[in-house]
Amino acid sequence: MDILTDRKSYQPTPEELRKIQLTQLELIQEVKRICRKCNIHYNMVGGTMLGAIRHRGYIPWDDDADIGFLRKEYEKFREACRTELNTEKYYFQDCRDTAGYRWGYGKLRRKGTEFIRLNQEFMPYGQGIAIDLMPFDNVPDSDFAKRVHAFICFLYRKAFWSAVGRKTEKNILKKILYELLYLIPEERLAKGYQRWIDYCMKLGRTEQVRILTFPTPKGIYGYERKWYTDLVMYRFENSRFPGARDYDGYLKVKYKDYMDMPPVEKRKIHPISKLTLLDGNE
Repeated sequence: MDILTDRKSYQPTPEELRKIQLTQLELIQEVKRICRKCNIHYNMVGGTMLGAIRHRGYIPWDDDADIGFLRKEYEKFREACRTELNTEKYYFQDCRDTAGYRWGYGKLRRKGTEFIRLNQEFMPYGQGIAIDLMPFDNVPDSDFAKRVHAFICFLYRKAFWSAVGRKTEKNILKKILYELLYLIPEERLAKGYQRWIDYCMKLGRTEQVRILTFPTPKGIYGYERKWYTDLVMYRFENSRFPGARDYDGYLKVKYKDYMDMPPVEKRKIHPISKLTLLDGNE
């Protein structure tokens, strides 16, 4: 029997969901503070950018937040966290710094909280309420090279996911493949991923960029670089953060008819098994 089959999903109440969002907003403010102090460029991406345009804040049912950096800026932020991060309240995670962390992008988390993903309870790192910190790497300009690049990104994504996939995948063949991928030592995987990052950096100023271990929309191999360099400020909740000047071009690629609200049955949040919120005194 799968050791995870007895886990139960926890459904946050609307009040709890709002507290999750406000905790994440606090994390975004910490990113903003560090980036201002250290002259690091960042911007809203994904559902956070969509929320800024469509809702002027959080998508009402959303339970995560996404901040993007071009790779060099991400590495500057990663380094700045060693000295500038308020470690009494927050902690930063990256696969090269955090033992057992199996994602190719970073997270900033709030101490004193828990947001335990369903079927990931066994993962050996802190799972406080978090925001995703997405590094965008260069994508080759030629069509053939883009396809090869996308395939290698796919392999790294699956290798990282194998720690979870080997326990949760129901398809027997896929489960076996995850078991084989999991045999790659964690240190070797991290070093290989660093070499892949280094290779992408050597490509220079390509037309497109992408998150190396995060899927792109079907038929899309990367996103226009200008969406991460030509930025303006947008209102998000009670503050303002940078986002793509050409938000329409970006959101159409990312979400197509982005101003259309999805049906209720598709307004999903991440399944969790445990939630611990701040008690109001922290």
